[in-house]
Amino acid sequence: MADLSRTPARRIAAPTSAQAVLTVQTRGQGFTDITRELRAFLREIGAGTGLAHLFCRHTSASLTIQENADPDVRTDLLTALDSLAPRSGRWVHDVEGPDDMPAHIRTMLTDTGLAIPVAQGAPLLGTWQGVYLIEHRDRPHAREVVLSFLGDCAEA
Repeated sequence: MADLSRTPARRIAAPTSAQAVLTVQTRGQGFTDITRELRAFLREIGAGTGLAHLFCRHTSASLTIQENADPDVRTDLLTALDSLAPRSGRWVHDVEGPDDMPAHIRTMLTDTGLAIPVAQGAPLLGTWQGVYLIEHRDRPHAREVVLSFLGDCAEA
């Protein structure tokens, strides 16, 4: 049987919400760490306890929470995505080039949205976790990520 424990629940007294759009300049296929930007957003709005939601406004880029200590993990993840949705596939949709349809498949396999609990104004990420935008196209793009927070303000 699993050993389960949790911290006591806390009632949220004065709910608040905030939203911003983060523009991420990518360099082409790869991972861009946006953890620092998420933390800055939460500080700027005076977040306390609640939920941060991130939404990528694109169909050929996505979001993930992944290890932030060893960059080899991200390299291996790109290799795995390449094997799952290769550019050399016989894709019908290729209007924007051979990386277009594989990018859509990779987005479907990962996700465009993340929900992250927040406490004391900080995302409750694990020790080795970072938040990343994954660019699935070969060339650079300006990607938009909507950052939202619902919860209470930090106590003074």
